[in-house]
Amino acid sequence: MTIYLAADHAGFSLKEELKERLRAAGYQVEDQGAFKLTPGDDYPDFVSIAARLVAADPEGSRAIIIGGSGQGEAMVANRERGVRATVYYGGD
Repeated sequence: MTIYLAADHAGFSLKEELKERLRAAGYQVEDQGAFKLTPGDDYPDFVSIAARLVAADPEGSRAIIIGGSGQGEAMVANRERGVRATVYYGGD
């Protein structure tokens, strides 16, 4: 199972931490960006790539996309045929 990660500047720090934790737990993780903290970058640039990759391999992959509210990120991901993204605001 491959886990794709994607985030803009609002989710960059959390994505980087999550990437290390998932790899330490033995997951295969592929980062789709952002690759550096750049205020003003745009989440569709990264989220759309992760969504396309999951759509291409729905049985063998998942994605975690992180942003400010999550709403726009989920909307972008859900534009990809076969992808179902939802927003999670939990603390654990």
